[in-house]
Amino acid sequence: MPHSQTSAPRDSRAGVRLARGASPWLLPTVATAALSLAKARRSGAAKAVAVPATALAAGMLWFFRDPEREIATGRVISPADGVVQSIMPWKDGRTRVAIFMSPLNVHVNRAPLAGTVTSVEHIPGGFVPAFNKESENNERVVWHFDTELGDIEMIQIAGAVARRIVPYVPQGTKVEQGERIGLIRFGSRVDLYLPEGVEVAVEVGQKTVAGVTRIDRD
Repeated sequence: MPHSQTSAPRDSRAGVRLARGASPWLLPTVATAALSLAKARRSGAAKAVAVPATALAAGMLWFFRDPEREIATGRVISPADGVVQSIMPWKDGRTRVAIFMSPLNVHVNRAPLAGTVTSVEHIPGGFVPAFNKESENNERVVWHFDTELGDIEMIQIAGAVARRIVPYVPQGTKVEQGERIGLIRFGSRVDLYLPEGVEVAVEVGQKTVAGVTRIDRD
């Protein structure tokens, strides 16, 4: 299949912000870096802490970035930045598109279609690496959207490091296509189930950009 559906991230660099739900990780890290830097001139111990603490804080700021996006047109767009890990036909006729998100990706997820959130269910589970087959039993949040294509299911799956999924909107919320709906902290996966009869426009190994890459084909 061609890769024409994969566009470069159309981020508005002036509009980059930090993701909601980042505070419990970000604030202590930035505070430690700031304190150690302030004391570094007078303390050798503080100087030794300042370098790794500042590097970690910078990494956290990068990880929790949440850039603005120019939302693409199309029936179904990618809910996640990452790489298509698998495309599998399901017994009920749907097709599952699994997108693996590495720690280098933006981890804010977006609504694949406009519609109403009919269900947001948190399911406890394990924390094996998200690229592992057993990750289907990981901690996850299962979303259902009532859309023009009917019920659309999307699952946010925690990885080995991601120990918290943060939904942004509750059941009953009407969302626009490409609207931010949640955050997965650190490496993880998002599964999107396309209804029967909807043809997939991406292929395994293809990079996706949340709100930009089209997942289905006309």
